[in-house]
Amino acid sequence: VLDGPGQLLRRNALLLAALAPAPVLAQAEPVTPSSVVAASAPGEWVEIAPDELLVMELAPDADGAPREVVIQLLPPPFSQSWVGNIRTLARAHWWDGTSVYRVVDNWVAQWGAGEDEQGKAVPLTEGLNIVPESEYVVETLTQTDWCGDQACPKPDLTVGDRPINSPYAEKEGFNSGWPLAANDTTIWPTHCYASVGVARDLSPDTGTGAELYAAIGHAPRQLDRNIAVVGRVIEGIEHLATLKRGTGDAGVYETEAEHTSIISVRLASELPDAQGPRFEYLASDSENFNRYVAGRANRSDEFYIQPAGGVDICNVQVPIRRIAAD
Repeated sequence: VLDGPGQLLRRNALLLAALAPAPVLAQAEPVTPSSVVAASAPGEWVEIAPDELLVMELAPDADGAPREVVIQLLPPPFSQSWVGNIRTLARAHWWDGTSVYRVVDNWVAQWGAGEDEQGKAVPLTEGLNIVPESEYVVETLTQTDWCGDQACPKPDLTVGDRPINSPYAEKEGFNSGWPLAANDTTIWPTHCYASVGVARDLSPDTGTGAELYAAIGHAPRQLDRNIAVVGRVIEGIEHLATLKRGTGDAGVYETEAEHTSIISVRLASELPDAQGPRFEYLASDSENFNRYVAGRANRSDEFYIQPAGGVDICNVQVPIRRIAAD
C-alpha cells in the first residue's frame, strides 16, 4: 500500500533504475599493425641515407600524370659490388632515355637498355665491377655469433611462440629494416614483392646492374641466391605493377610504342635538397617492430575470426614512410 505521491515517485524511480540497461564499459581498441606503427616513438625510426635512394622518373601516364619510382638500395654487406655499379650508372645518367621493355604477369617489370632486344643495347659505363656468384650470399662467422657487427637477422625472432620460417631457409628474420634468410654458414637478402634484382644471362654471368627488374607478383623466393637482390621499391610500385603485360618472348614488348620511357634515374644525393625525397623505416631491433611482426601474424581486429599464428617474412612489409619537407 502506497501512502502518498512521494513514495510512489520513489518507487517509480527505483523501478526505472532497475530496468535501465547496464552501463557499457569502453572496450579497449584491438592492437593492429597500423596501431603499433602509429604508437611508435620518433626515436624508433631510422632515416635512409640519400645515396641509398634511387629516384626513377618514368614518362607521364596516358592522362599526363607524373610517375616516380623510388628504390631503396641494399646497405652493406649485401650485394655491394652490384650496388656500386648501380651508383656508377646513375651518376653517369646511363638509364636516361632507356625504357621499361619487359613486363610479365605475376613475375617482373624489367628496365634498362633492352639487352633482350636485338640492336637495342647501349654501351655500358666504364669501370663496372664483374661480380662473382659467391656474392649472392655473405658468409657468417659462427652459428652463435652470426656476423659480428654486420647486418644479420635475429635467429630467435618469433611471433608468439612460433618462429618465422619457410621452406626456403633454415632461419629468417630482419635486420636494418631488411628481410633476410640464412643457414648456419651464409646469409642472403630475400626476394619479396617489390624487390629489385639484377637481370642476368645464364651462369656464370651475374649481370652488371644495368638491367634491373622489380618483382610484381607473388614473392619469387626460388630466385634467392640465384640472382642478385639489390634493393626494393619503397614508393611508386604501382607505376610498374600496372603496366601492360608483354606478349613477346619472355614478356618483352613487341613494339616500340608499348615501352614506357625512362626520363631519368638519379641518386637522391644528386638532387637539390628541395627535390630529393627523404624516407625513414621502423628500426627492426625496436620493441614496436617486434610487436608489429606479432600483429601481422595474429590479427586481433574485428574483421579477423582466427589468428594465423604465423607469418611469411614477405608478408611483413617493413614500415617505411616519407619525411615531410621542412
